[in-house]
Amino acid sequence: MAKGKNAALARLLYSAMFLALGLLLPFLTAQIKPFGSALCPMHLPVLLCGFICGPYWGMAVGIITPILRSVTFGMPVLMPDAVAMAFELAAYAFIAGMLYKRLDKNMFLFYVELITAMVCGRLVWGLVTFAFIFLGMANGTIGISIIWTKTVLQSIPGIVLQLVAIPPIINVLRKNRLMLN
Repeated sequence: MAKGKNAALARLLYSAMFLALGLLLPFLTAQIKPFGSALCPMHLPVLLCGFICGPYWGMAVGIITPILRSVTFGMPVLMPDAVAMAFELAAYAFIAGMLYKRLDKNMFLFYVELITAMVCGRLVWGLVTFAFIFLGMANGTIGISIIWTKTVLQSIPGIVLQLVAIPPIINVLRKNRLMLN
């Protein structure tokens, strides 16, 4: 683990890499028809950033990634999608990073941290989307069934990918003392 200025530089570089992955992965997964977007390609690097770089760096990457992707590439649509995703991804990374920092470093607790971050992020998305609709900033209706459908049922491939890919990546980085959080 790096110390002092080296740690700050490492966090900045890792965060830039995760931001770049968050911007580029959707192009790759879009090629996988019919469920490429269901892989949640922006979620994976943001969650990793929260675990590896810490809650605040991860939260920054979580906020910036969907907004920058929307402004740069037009997807997701800025309002309300990218803004709601910014809150969602920020919650993912912040909660993942905070729990990882505070709890023991064993695999069972790691899965608890990961699942807790995923659930909380999806709830934040639902609350923000509800607020947009309530304030007239978005069209539609929202309820528990819509939140469940959009955040869980339509995202099952991404949820599975996160549960399968993230723990071994973190385990390898932890064993090689490359975790910054």
